[in-house]
Amino acid sequence: MAKQKWLHRLGLVSLFLTILTIVITVTINAYPLYVWDIGRLDILDWVDVSKDTLLLNYRELMRYLNNPFVTKLVLPDFPVSDSGAFHFYEVKKLFMLNYGVLLVTIIPTVVYVKQLVKQRRLWQLVRPFQFAAVIPLILGFIMAIGFDAFFTAFHGVFFNNDAWIFDPATDPIINALPQEYFMHCFILAFVLFELVLLVGIYLGKREMRRNIEVYKKDASES
Repeated sequence: MAKQKWLHRLGLVSLFLTILTIVITVTINAYPLYVWDIGRLDILDWVDVSKDTLLLNYRELMRYLNNPFVTKLVLPDFPVSDSGAFHFYEVKKLFMLNYGVLLVTIIPTVVYVKQLVKQRRLWQLVRPFQFAAVIPLILGFIMAIGFDAFFTAFHGVFFNNDAWIFDPATDPIINALPQEYFMHCFILAFVLFELVLLVGIYLGKREMRRNIEVYKKDASES
């Protein structure tokens, strides 16, 4: 019994890590979001390149961040200072960490979820998912109060230096990546995370009702 409880807890941890890393993966690669923000945030007014050229440089940046075999950041139309390159290198390490966690947890998560489905135990996800669903709401509230402070705190957690504070004179790419764009990325991530949890809660409650109906039917027939 104790072993089963620990396996269940480990399965939950693996499941949450998989959900989180998938949400992050989708968000950081949400190319349509950036395309939309170019017009929404008037980004072209802050850079001296066309939309096509801007998107080319954006794709080059993402190729560097996503590809472990690309070791040097080169943007065709934007100079990159040593400080800027160092920050993007640190961001790249976070990307690789995210993908690494996803690769490590995806198989155990699939096995765990298959067991829950087979044993009709999806209802066990309801309470953990309900608790977890509060987190994006809290973070979203904090972000709504003041995104500047939230954004600064976020960098304080993941970076131990000020390299993320770009100087547009030496790293004009920052003009193409306004703070509002990152706010939209956070909103997308929170919404995706919340939606996944709500689907899990719905499926768990539906299975709970079915189990109760089966129990009542068996009790009435016995």
